[in-house]
Amino acid sequence: MVIFERSKKNVLITPLGERLLQQARVILGDVEDFVSLAKSHEEALASEIRLGVIPTIGPFLLPQLLPELRRQYPKLKLFLKEELSAQLVQQLQQGQLDLILLALPYPLPELDSCSLFSDEFLLCLPPGHPLEKPAQVKQRQLRGENLLLLEEGHCLRDHALEACKLESADTNLVYQGTSLHTLVQMVANGLGVTLLPAMAVQGDVLGDTELSIRPFSNENVSREIGMAWRRSDPRREEYLLLAEFIKAHARSASSRPE
Repeated sequence: MVIFERSKKNVLITPLGERLLQQARVILGDVEDFVSLAKSHEEALASEIRLGVIPTIGPFLLPQLLPELRRQYPKLKLFLKEELSAQLVQQLQQGQLDLILLALPYPLPELDSCSLFSDEFLLCLPPGHPLEKPAQVKQRQLRGENLLLLEEGHCLRDHALEACKLESADTNLVYQGTSLHTLVQMVANGLGVTLLPAMAVQGDVLGDTELSIRPFSNENVSREIGMAWRRSDPRREEYLLLAEFIKAHARSASSRPE
């Protein structure tokens, strides 16, 4: 049985090895679900939860939630992991995480999920930009602009383009940002415009810059924030309880900043 092909330069996994790897991930997830089942008799949100969250959500949503979450559920031990969506999904499938927060839609094979709230996209402009004049902008007005977006691997880029109904040929796309804070600084340096989630703007991602924020006239320019867990995990009811907590206490991402 050959699992790896080895040469002097590299090591490749064989088709059989790939199937074994996929099965191993399933087994690891099942082991974690077995442990969760043993703990499921305990009171709600009173044990450990390993929560994964993407970088465009975690720094802006969690600070407003965690103090009240600790107050209401003092026995809950929440371990946080920040990664891109692909890594979070894989770690969830393997049992390394119990729950993930991410932007939807996103492929979630063999996972259950629920929607939490919508997060509006806002246009971030440098001072003096022509699109500062209108109180609201339209998606078509972005055509021809230098649009700064996050680099490969960040699902926010694809969600932003989809929400604005833009094709790659519609704008001069610049995939250089490694974080939303980086994008803000690039706009401040006159390199283009960018799309920011409302939760990030509310979370002071602009800092002390003098950038302008304009909403879109179309109310559907947004992404959906959701939660996912393994379908076999017996703590589903606990996760739904946490989802209701987030819905009730998260600052509305659809509200437009003043």
